[in-house]
Amino acid sequence: MNLKNIHSVYFIGIGGIGMSALARYFRFINKKVAGYDKTETPLTKDLTALEIDIHYSDDISLIDEKFLNAENTLIIYTPAVPTTHSEYQYFLEHHFAIKKRSEVLGLITQDTFCFAVAGTHGKTTTSSILAHLLKESGTPLTAFLGGISEDFDSNFLLEGIEYSVVEADEFDRSFLRLTPNVACVTSMDADHLDIYGDSDALQQSFHDFADRLKPGGKLFVRNGLPMQGITYGIEDDSNFCIRNLKIEHGTYIFDLETPDKLIKGVKFNKPGRHNLLNGLVAFAMAVESNSPIHRLVKALETFKGVQRRFSYKIKTDDFVFIDDYAHHPTEINAVYDAITEMHPNKKVLAVFQPHLFSRTKDFADEFASSLSKFDKILLLDIYPAREKPMKGITSEWLLSKINNPNKKIIDKQDLIAEIKQQQSDVLVTMGAGDIGLEVNKIYKELTYEN
Repeated sequence: MNLKNIHSVYFIGIGGIGMSALARYFRFINKKVAGYDKTETPLTKDLTALEIDIHYSDDISLIDEKFLNAENTLIIYTPAVPTTHSEYQYFLEHHFAIKKRSEVLGLITQDTFCFAVAGTHGKTTTSSILAHLLKESGTPLTAFLGGISEDFDSNFLLEGIEYSVVEADEFDRSFLRLTPNVACVTSMDADHLDIYGDSDALQQSFHDFADRLKPGGKLFVRNGLPMQGITYGIEDDSNFCIRNLKIEHGTYIFDLETPDKLIKGVKFNKPGRHNLLNGLVAFAMAVESNSPIHRLVKALETFKGVQRRFSYKIKTDDFVFIDDYAHHPTEINAVYDAITEMHPNKKVLAVFQPHLFSRTKDFADEFASSLSKFDKILLLDIYPAREKPMKGITSEWLLSKINNPNKKIIDKQDLIAEIKQQQSDVLVTMGAGDIGLEVNKIYKELTYEN
């Protein structure tokens, strides 16, 4: 498909974080853009402000006629939308060009120098750091991000078309549509077993992704993963390695060893060893753009973060409120480690919303073990996303597995009152569902009291 011949682009599921970035891209290159989504959100409101028409009912009659010409209209859909969706069925029956988001990303980036970030955890933070480093060093790039960068206040960046930064998503094997020049794999923990069946099949998909590198391409791999590549790590034998790590006033300070040199006194401000590793591999990848090293080092220090990735909402001497997207046991463990490293000896209240019945079922024991570490736990109902309920898989069932007496199921409407009653030193909200919509409500209530 030649995207130059496309005049109009219609999105089914336009409000998704990845889909909305694509919508912004097509709007910025002067295509006509419109779409459907199930509910209005801050993301869809931002798209509407760009004069993108969005409706929230599955109804063909609501689609402007300029998007009903199969000759010059591209339909992009998300796998989260069921194939029974009437708009999807209409476009299918009338022989429109219909593509998944991942296919379109592959088309957009195939003629660029493409940086692709893969891994079951860390994709959004790593790609956001990488985009920030490249932008600050003057690289002409387009970036499609899976979260809202606090540096750009957006999930999309257009500074040029010579280079591209994308997240290589393993869900639905989407990343096998990409042909990157430089890629990384941050992690390969079992996940999406509803798609893959078992962890071996998931790991094989990462090897298949590595095989899609363009000739002469480079793959960066976190030290310890079962893949061949340029390694990165902390205080080990990696090709890119962090040494002499210390913390001063909440900032990591370290020496960065590359295959060619040792850079002293590098600073990074995002808490958590997992974030530090994300920063390290973003730096290593950015070196491949031939950007000046000193500019990359400076940019690493100024990276602000990504919304809902260990985001400080309140940070005082007496109370800390952190929000994070963590929705897998490994991610919850990383959040816990970061909190205890940055805020030692503080009582921590964790609010968690499980995401997907299948993930809760597959990792129930691991979730229970991760959540048990916190001083107190409040558990919301499972967020179903694209799934139907599974018999016996509930938050009550998960709660029964948590080995901690200070645990409780909570309804959203009672959440703020319960948080106030608990009076913890640190509050952390976690989950990939709609818990993010509760964060500002909590913030306003807690700051109003203070």
